Amino acid sequence: MKLLLDFLPLLLFFVTFKYADGQPAWAASFATEHLGFIVSGGQVPVEVAPVLLATVVVMAATVSQVLFLKITRRKVDLMLWVSLALVMVMGSATIYFHNEDFIKWKPTLLYWAVAISFLFSHLVLGRVLLRKMLGAELSLPDGVWARLNWAWVVFFGLMGFANLYVAYHFGTAAWANFKAFGSTGLMVLFMLAQGVYISRHLPETAEDANGDENAVAPEERRG
Repeated sequence: MKLLLDFLPLLLFFVTFKYADGQPAWAASFATEHLGFIVSGGQVPVEVAPVLLATVVVMAATVSQVLFLKITRRKVDLMLWVSLALVMVMGSATIYFHNEDFIKWKPTLLYWAVAISFLFSHLVLGRVLLRKMLGAELSLPDGVWARLNWAWVVFFGLMGFANLYVAYHFGTAAWANFKAFGSTGLMVLFMLAQGVYISRHLPETAEDANGDENAVAPEERRG
């Protein structure tokens, strides 16, 4: 359920953009008719209408996500609050100035916010933020936690640059594809790599230890 909620705004953004991009004249007419009162000049250009409509949808979806969590008395993660603030600010600028560059910066700012928070907590506060998040579930050596924390800093820092590279070197349609599939795929690969690394440093459980002892016991008896 949580995974669906996390990816729902992104999915709705992609679907809305693709639908509007397939009929840009309609998108421009629809956006001008319904959003012209909050757009500078009152007219939405054809070339930015698809991303503008997708931006409105992702703003509404993110607000709805937070409201749903609050109504159901579930925790709203800090990064969701940050994402909400960024999508409202950058989305509003995208709509008013009918300039897609603002919403294209939103993922980068979110990635860099994650990287900076992990870096700041480590270097300034002397705490490994990742251990604070997962320490109750995993028991790992201090050095492993530190390396994992640095991996998050580097990965999300690079993700921010990757988003900007795609945004400014390719068309908006390519950027939307990267936002929906490329960045998500890279995130999955990163999490899988972390899982493999963590599995190599997990302490041996009592059950495993007993299993090892039982495995060598017959050898000892024969000896």
